Parts: sequence; C-alpha cells; structure tokens
Amino acid sequence: MARVHNFSAGPAVLPEEVLAQAAAEMLDWRGSGQSVMEMSHRGKEFVSIAQQAESSLRELMGIPSSYKVLFLQGGASLQFEMVPLNLLRGQPSADYVNTGEWSRKAIKAAGAFCNVNLAATAEDRNFTYVPAPADWRLNPEAAYVHYTANETIGGVEFNRIPETGDVPLVCDMSSNILSRPVDVSRFGLIYAGAQKNIGPAGLTIVIVRDDLLGKGQPPPAAMMNYKTHADADSMYNTPPTFAIYVAGLVFHWIRKNGGVAALEQKNAAKAALLYDYLDSTDFYRNPVAKEDRSRMNVPFTLRDSSLDEEFLKGARARGMVQLKGHRSVGGMRASIYNAMPVEGVAALVEYMKEFAARRG
Repeated sequence: MARVHNFSAGPAVLPEEVLAQAAAEMLDWRGSGQSVMEMSHRGKEFVSIAQQAESSLRELMGIPSSYKVLFLQGGASLQFEMVPLNLLRGQPSADYVNTGEWSRKAIKAAGAFCNVNLAATAEDRNFTYVPAPADWRLNPEAAYVHYTANETIGGVEFNRIPETGDVPLVCDMSSNILSRPVDVSRFGLIYAGAQKNIGPAGLTIVIVRDDLLGKGQPPPAAMMNYKTHADADSMYNTPPTFAIYVAGLVFHWIRKNGGVAALEQKNAAKAALLYDYLDSTDFYRNPVAKEDRSRMNVPFTLRDSSLDEEFLKGARARGMVQLKGHRSVGGMRASIYNAMPVEGVAALVEYMKEFAARRG
C-alpha cells in the first residue's frame, strides 16, 4: 500500500527511513535477541540507546554542559504545571505571553500556583500575530517569562528569541523544536512534546539549566521535581523506552541530512511554496500576519466554507490526509514538520490549484 502525505498536527509524520529501521530492528535490536520494547530500561543495551539519543540531541542543538536533558512523560501539558512548581522558587508571580490556545492552557495551569502577569497578548486580533517585544509589560521581579514558540492551532510562530534580562526564559517548543537553530544558552528551560518533530507520542524533552534545579519552594513531589529526574538520568521510573529509541533514530536522520541548519532551509522552502500560493489567490485565505507565520502549521480557509468537506474528500482521494483544521477554528490546516517531504507540499498546492479552478 502506498503511503499517504500525512498533514497531521500530531502525532505527525515520521521519516520513512526511521520507520524502516525501527521495523527492521523490531524483533532483534542489533543482535541482542530482543526488541527495544522488551529491554530493561536499566540494562546496558537500553542505557546505550538513551545515552546516544541524548548525545545526538546535545550535538544538534548545541546544548551547553551546564544544562540537563531530561526524557520525561506526560506531554507538554504536564510541563504547564511542572514549570511553576520548580521555577517559582518562592516568588509570587511569573510572566506569560498569550499567543493562542497552547499559551492559554499554560497560563491557566500556572494560575493555580502563582500570580500570572500577562506580559502581552494577541487576543485583540484573534491570535493572528506575535505582540511586538517593545510592547511587553515584563515584571523584573518575575520568577520566569514563559512563551510558546509556535502555536499549532493558530499557525503563529516566533521568529526571534525574546530578551528577558536576568529573568529565566521558558519556552514551549513542542511544535517547532529542531526545525531551526536556537541558542539554548538564552533559555532557562525548554520543553517539547515529541510527537511533531522528534518521534512518537509519549515522550517529552526538557532542557533545563543546572542552577534552576532543586529550587522549588516548597519542594515538589518527587515525580514533579526536575531534580529527581536529573539525578536519576531520566530513569527514576520506567521511561518511554521505545519513544526514546525512535527519537534517537530521528536525531541520527537529522544529523545525516545536514543538521538543523539544513532542515531550516528545507522548512523555509516548503512554507514559502504553500504561502506563496495562498497569497496569489482569493479562493483561500491565511489569517496570520506575514511576519509571524508558522513554518510548521499553516491554517487556511476556503472562500466558501460549504466546500470544506468536498475539499477534504478530494484530498483523501489523492493520498493527502489530516488536513481538517482544529475543531476550535475550523477550516484547514497543513502541518509540514521536518519529516514532511517537499513533494507532499507540492502535491497539496497542485490539488489546491485544481480545486480552486474547478470550484472557484
């Protein structure tokens, strides 16, 4: 059976090469006589897998030695709570920037633990832009500043790292990690669910600066404490072993294909292909300010929404799936993460042109 072009926002498309290798090693990982899914997480085989995955991620992102890399569970949603529990450090408030649905969820969760200062919000324009940093109302006494680098639903992405002085910067990079180079040293903490650019659902990456560990006041419960996991090399409890293994394969795939810088060029080209067509027609519309458009998630609407189901049906017939927009906003959404080939985006654009010519 031919594989489809999968535009899902997550769990998302994975590199075929990675899937093929995982399939080939499913019953016997490199002569061990066992599947990775069967290995003890404390055995030498899996420990080597986890260590290699961490080493590869450190290399790809240029993570300084003064940061811990944690392989956790619970998704980004658990991080909405772990971040304030660990990083408030006895301080009463934290700054948050609201650029869409995932920012709002983080803000709501943090509100149970501290006073949330809304440093900036894009709600006035229905979350279609990133508020200019000059307009942010930062509190110099805040415990940290939190933002969401890419809003998966709204298709808004930060194209610059905010300046927050001595206040630790915290970022949810769930949907654009490894899609472009970032200077990790400018962050206190980065977290990302794996199921978009890294691997299967069930794994969350946390990159946290050493000096922020063990400072939660009062100390969080063991499973909610970053220091617990850092001290145990992410093996305090059984980690998501197979997801870590696949993530390591993805990291190797990125390295083999030129690293993150090469991926950024590919991602920019894919996004330009789709946005250039959207800007050339009035049959489709993307609502996001051009300077803040996401390279990862491209929402768009048809001029006549009554044609939505026909558009989706035609796309499925041509081997393109998961184009329906999030239920909260409707329309369409093409998620074009690292593993989406340019051929997939080209096929979508050709279909969009054909559909517009026939039904416009």
